[in-house]
Amino acid sequence: MLSARSLFQEIVDSDDAFQLFCSIAASGEAQGGWENGRIAALVPESMRGLAPKITRHGADEDKHGRLFNALLRKRDLEPVPVPPETDYTMLLERQGIGLTHEKLRRDEPLSEQDIVVYLSHSRVTEQRAADQMDMLVRYFGDHPELGRAIRMICNDEDNHLAYCHEELLSLAAQGHGRTIHRVLRASALAEIKVYRDVSLAVTEHMSRLLHWPAAKSTALAAGIHGMYAYERFGGWHRMVSLRMPARRGALDGPPTPAPAF
Repeated sequence: MLSARSLFQEIVDSDDAFQLFCSIAASGEAQGGWENGRIAALVPESMRGLAPKITRHGADEDKHGRLFNALLRKRDLEPVPVPPETDYTMLLERQGIGLTHEKLRRDEPLSEQDIVVYLSHSRVTEQRAADQMDMLVRYFGDHPELGRAIRMICNDEDNHLAYCHEELLSLAAQGHGRTIHRVLRASALAEIKVYRDVSLAVTEHMSRLLHWPAAKSTALAAGIHGMYAYERFGGWHRMVSLRMPARRGALDGPPTPAPAF
């Protein structure tokens, strides 16, 4: 029977599949760390109060990248190149979602609207990250090799999502509500398409590495298309709602270190 638990267990049990999985995850987290670091450096003067939180967000993402690389080192594995069709962050950028790397490489202050776009885009992608980590913790939170790292990452992703909710609600109260609504909707509709495409690409690579029969690969692809249909029909609404989080000030203070890794 196909299940998220059994599929991920296959990946964990195979060095080649685990190597690709951790390499993709580490690369995405490292990109997120760089992006947040650049945004923190370029925050407009009128929003400088956000800079420490954005810096903290970037530091957490960098830490997650190191955690995935540490999981590889525990098995004496090295990171492998990330196939471009599995590069979630860059595929989102090509869809016009978020702030471009070209803009972030310039030493020019961002506008208030840029920060609204960044936070709205982050609210969508952090929802996806939090959902995925919740699933991994549910199935593998007690795993002797992975458990501690994924619990740590899951807690951070919950903090990031809470931070996005709180800051966007504050910005909406300051008059940015219409822009936030527009960017959230556009980001969510683009994200579910990119997530489908990346999921299909990862499945194809895992199928080859794990020697899955054609029927299994076809069934998984059908499931991915089915999830996309559900999200396109209405499931995307969960990614755009805003509510005051139970965790207030989730990114106040320094990042939580990971000395064991």
